[in-house]
Amino acid sequence: MRIIVVGATGILGSTVSARLEDLGHEVVRTSRSSEVQVDLADPSTLDKLFATVSDVDAVVCTAAHAPLKPLLDLTDADFRQVKLDGQLALFHRAVRALNDGGRIVLTAGRFEGPMCRGAVGAMVNAALESFVENARAELPRGIDATVVSPGWVSETLALLGRSGGTSAGVVAQSYVEFVVSGGG
Repeated sequence: MRIIVVGATGILGSTVSARLEDLGHEVVRTSRSSEVQVDLADPSTLDKLFATVSDVDAVVCTAAHAPLKPLLDLTDADFRQVKLDGQLALFHRAVRALNDGGRIVLTAGRFEGPMCRGAVGAMVNAALESFVENARAELPRGIDATVVSPGWVSETLALLGRSGGTSAGVVAQSYVEFVVSGGG
């Protein structure tokens, strides 16, 4: 399979990419800093991606973050941000570009209950899950999609000086299983 991974230079994206390559798949690694550059904040980079990379069987997006800011500090721009808008733009383009039977995997997230400074993140996560759940019924040509909603990734928490979370390897397996077997 030929698989595009957006966010492939991050902790989770690099783990997903490596797992897929270990299984013998061709992975096109993309990010804002990779050879094939994609910036979810700039839809023209998505257009360029699909104009130059063809014969794609799956698209995986692990490039996702939402602002964790106090409610009273949020701006209008915080509500129209990359994690939601960028992944929806990617999804829209991927549906048109994928081979028949293709797979799309987006990334939301999960908080363990209400979280101070988490209003936008919770909204975006719920929106992505609801969108994909409903869009699946309309996907053409045997294409399927899912959202992986991990909690905190332990390697990310370690960079923040915190402990806990789930390892990137464990989280990556959810992406890989859907792409390879399609079970959604």
